[in-house]
Formats: sequence, structure tokens, C-alpha cells
Amino acid sequence: MLLSHSVQGGVLVITVYEDPGADARAALQARIGDLVQAHRPSTLVMILDEPAAARPVIGVVLRVHRLCARLGILMSVATHSAPARHLLETWADGLDGTRLVVHARIDTAIAGATALAVAA
Repeated sequence: MLLSHSVQGGVLVITVYEDPGADARAALQARIGDLVQAHRPSTLVMILDEPAAARPVIGVVLRVHRLCARLGILMSVATHSAPARHLLETWADGLDGTRLVVHARIDTAIAGATALAVAA
């Protein structure tokens, strides 16, 4: 399984389990975009499992972040990978004027996003 999704308290949570490889990254981005468009959440949390926390998938995450910024959806990412968090924070800095929040803990990311969704 490449990814899973759920809606928790008005928050769309998408977990990416692995890098799909060069030929399927566009399909991964399209699938995530379709989920965002279908659910139109106030907040999205993307979780990158360890095998998915690679540069190519981070590129997909940044493109999804641009989509969310255009749609007015707050987005955060959670991954245990320190190098991936560093890349996300570096590459997303100031992207489209919307800050990407990056977490080391999944529970913190979901709790924060749920609080934002409730407040909205």
C-alpha cells in the first residue's frame, strides 16, 4: 500500500508509506490532490513514513503544499526523519507566502491540526 487516508475531526490525514519511484510520483501527487479536492478539509496533515521520507517524495509534498495554499487549506507534515524535516523546512520557507509546519511527532501534528480545524 502506497498511501492511506482518513478524516479525523475535520482534518484530512494522508499517510505516505513509501517512495513510489520515478514513474509513479506524478500519480502519487495526483492521488493526493484528488483527496484534497474531494474532502476540501480546513486542515491537511501529511505523514511520511520512514521509507517515504526521501527527496523525491518531499518534492511531491511541496507541490501539495502549493495546492493547499491556493485552496486556503492549512497543511502540516509529520515525519520521524530529521533529514526530511530539515529539507521540508528549508525548501518550503516562504513558499507562496504560506508556512509549512513540520512536526517530528504524528500525534502532535494531528492534535494541532484538529485544534485549528475546531477553531475555524
